[in-house]
Amino acid sequence: MEEPSIEESVASVLEEAKEVQDAVSAHISKASSDEEPLRQRVRRVDSRIHSLRSSLDSLLSNKLIPPSLADKLDEDLQRARCIIVDGDASSLLPGHAQGTFLRMFLGPINVRASRKDVQLKVKEEYNSYRDRTALLFLLFPAILLILRSWVWAGCLPTFPVQIYQAWLLFLYTGLALRENILRVNGSDIRPWWIYHHYCAMVMALVSLTWEIKGQPDCAKKQRGVQLFLQWAMMQGVAMLLQNRYQRQRLYTRIALGKAKRMDVVWGETAGVDGQLWLLCPILFTLQGFEAYVGLLLLRTAVVGVVSEWQVIFCGVLLVLMAVGNFANTVQTLMVKSRFKAKMRRSKSKHRLN
Repeated sequence: MEEPSIEESVASVLEEAKEVQDAVSAHISKASSDEEPLRQRVRRVDSRIHSLRSSLDSLLSNKLIPPSLADKLDEDLQRARCIIVDGDASSLLPGHAQGTFLRMFLGPINVRASRKDVQLKVKEEYNSYRDRTALLFLLFPAILLILRSWVWAGCLPTFPVQIYQAWLLFLYTGLALRENILRVNGSDIRPWWIYHHYCAMVMALVSLTWEIKGQPDCAKKQRGVQLFLQWAMMQGVAMLLQNRYQRQRLYTRIALGKAKRMDVVWGETAGVDGQLWLLCPILFTLQGFEAYVGLLLLRTAVVGVVSEWQVIFCGVLLVLMAVGNFANTVQTLMVKSRFKAKMRRSKSKHRLN
């Protein structure tokens, strides 16, 4: 049997490519048309869940339903909501709109994944990024402070500090990009923590233009930089604790149907009772120290030790971020307190019954 010539083979593969393309296009078109009824059904179920939750709250506030029954029905509605938002059906729900930040860096592309396994990979990559940067957040300033004492005779050179500030800019930009993408894909990250990273990005950018003063009287001029590096080390310890302990708690809540698989550990999140005693003092100390460093920078500008506008700007920004972090931490603890009180009331009623 005579083998086909090269011209016939090329013509055959070209025709086959056209047929495959037509078949795939027809399949995608059919899948899109089949998807629309499912999309409407998913949205209808999601709307019913929200409507039933509002009705349940109204019945409970008017004392038309026992609190124990209301707690059980609320848990069932929460499980129904988790089934919808944690499964493949979540891709058919309307997501958060992509903000200006994402459009500025990535353009008008759609970053929402259509499959749940892809969304979860985005979350895993975010967690991995946090793990890597938390360790660097602790080691980078520690190395600078050690070299300052042992090698640089108590006076930090400009270049290493600027390298650190450039790394902070890279770190916070990466966090903000990943958190915006996670939010588009259904994560529960609070807007404040994304705004907090915007502020940190701006501060790192401004710090790159800040001239680090040296001798004479180096220790006094660099007091704000030294305190900021010490605060960064404490922040690194807090990040490591959050990444390790709170993520375990989050996995437990996901298994119980009380959290979504796309949820992540927030910057202010508190863990279970044993962790509250460890993390909350660290978080509040960090926030107080952050405000103190900001006020110290403002003081150095007022008394004329270092009077550049960058010092004033960074000082104001640190104070604002500390106040915002404190407010969000308190808000989270109040939500946890109300939830635990509700659980205690439910358990006591079950015992009485």
